[in-house]
Amino acid sequence: MDYTSTKDRSSYLAKIRKRRKVLIGVSVFLIFVLIILVLALTVFKPRHAITTIKSVKLQSMKAALNVPNMGLDLNVTLDLDILVKNPNPASFKYTNSVALLYYRGMQIGEAEIPAGEIFSEETLEMNVTLTVLADRLLSNSDAYSDVTSGQVQVQTSTRISGKVTVMKIIKHHMVSYSYCDLLLDVWNQTVANMECRYRTKL
Repeated sequence: MDYTSTKDRSSYLAKIRKRRKVLIGVSVFLIFVLIILVLALTVFKPRHAITTIKSVKLQSMKAALNVPNMGLDLNVTLDLDILVKNPNPASFKYTNSVALLYYRGMQIGEAEIPAGEIFSEETLEMNVTLTVLADRLLSNSDAYSDVTSGQVQVQTSTRISGKVTVMKIIKHHMVSYSYCDLLLDVWNQTVANMECRYRTKL
């Protein structure tokens, strides 16, 4: 019996088995990566958190001429009902966010939206109160004429920023925006018209 030939044959078979194991391992790894990639592009693909304004109510509105400063003291309080829908298969955790109130491009009020969490496929309703910072309008010459005309145009802007973490590994950051143009009826103390736009950034 040729001992050397037997030894070489055993060594050759051992190498083949080793290569086979490596090939199987690489194949399994590639299949696993492919499955993760497919899931990431389908099931786990991030979907935009959708922010919508359900309603805007004019809680109070008071206007008076500030004679010493020749300006207008305008106190407006708006109640915003905001809906945020999370269509993702994981929770959407958002940081402290903000709602802003504008008049003719000038910021006149703001309100904080405390950090929170929206569970998978859940819609969360938030109530935010925006109050005018009255001193911002004292030097604005347009405010008095707008109020005396009976209609005041203002804008609201909300920004909700957070992230969705899938399987504690895949993290998606997103920011959801809403913008509304509001026409306030001074005499009836109501919101006469509202037009909103929405946007999400990943």
